[in-house]
Amino acid sequence: MRYSSEHKQQTREKVLTAAARTIREQGPERISVAAVMGEAGLTHGGFYAHFASKEALVAASIEHMFEQMRARIDELTEGRGAREALRNYIDFYLSERHVQARGQGCPVAALGSDLPRLDDAARKAFADGMAIQHRRLRAFFKSLDVADPDDSAHSLRSELLGALLSARLVSAGERKKVLEASRQSLKRRFDLMAS
Repeated sequence: MRYSSEHKQQTREKVLTAAARTIREQGPERISVAAVMGEAGLTHGGFYAHFASKEALVAASIEHMFEQMRARIDELTEGRGAREALRNYIDFYLSERHVQARGQGCPVAALGSDLPRLDDAARKAFADGMAIQHRRLRAFFKSLDVADPDDSAHSLRSELLGALLSARLVSAGERKKVLEASRQSLKRRFDLMAS
């Protein structure tokens, strides 16, 4: 039975979403093709209609993770001025919801320590995703006329990542303090408090 290209794309998206969640939660080395296909409601035999190998699945899943994150950030920033967009980005990134959403959250937080063990295609997908994230943050800072938008984008992304990881490592009570203090500190430092 032949399926339409639209059906094939929808099936691929289901597989990528299942794989992305598994990779974020368990790491790329623990991904099982059979388990991912099962979670997507498909048989193991259908895997090769979409991916040449497990490594190709991991690389495509990393691209998918960054696309998911971009879509979420678009929801928070579209149609808003740079200051409000950056505030919304900070509030989302350093939210309790994001801390708890390991299977759906930031791919950098999920995969940063796994990156050296991944193949070239996966590392390239990761680097491309980070570059797109960086350009978006830099554009927000550029529109605010900061002295060095590139440095500001690097600094904000690094500090957000550090605060998110710190919040994931402490107790629930301490986590709220880490998130709130980090949100407020970043907004003050980047002059994002006022509209």
